[in-house]
Amino acid sequence: MSATPPRRVLHLIVCGGPRAGQAGNGIRLAHARGWDVVVVATPAGLDFIDQPALEALSARPVFHAYRRDPDTPSLPPADATLVCPATFNTINKLAAGFSDNLALGLLTEAVGTRAPLVIAPALNSSQAGHPAFARSVNELRAAGAVVLIGPGIYEPVAKGTGRRPYRWDRALDAVDDLDSRRSEPGRT
Repeated sequence: MSATPPRRVLHLIVCGGPRAGQAGNGIRLAHARGWDVVVVATPAGLDFIDQPALEALSARPVFHAYRRDPDTPSLPPADATLVCPATFNTINKLAAGFSDNLALGLLTEAVGTRAPLVIAPALNSSQAGHPAFARSVNELRAAGAVVLIGPGIYEPVAKGTGRRPYRWDRALDAVDDLDSRRSEPGRT
């Protein structure tokens, strides 16, 4: 009798924005791909999600603050991290090294250890045009993160016109690609 291999753990960091409400779609798709999803919301992200629904889908609590009570469930270590939707605020704070909440703390550690990290922005074209954003994307890519922005990947649109469904398949394709490359012989 062979044991079932453990499922890979994906930390899904959900930031504050309308597309956070689509996180359930991402969880379902990630489960279908063999991921055990742990949702971590930024403080603003909590305002955009249906926390009980995401907890039911993931079969885990939604984490959003550092543990203060030893009886609180602990966050399992991640095999990969996906920030989706990643806001202008979180992307720039991460590139600058801010760690002022649980989500950013986990992200700064992922960057610092070069752990598999995919950042899927959800912002408008005015935000994307800010010079800090381009610098942040370049810094995060140089640190090994995959940032899904550009022609044919994700192109920001004018404010108020971005209510289209989020392409979770693209974000998870990037996560799966990083995970498979990490698993190749000779790679650590």
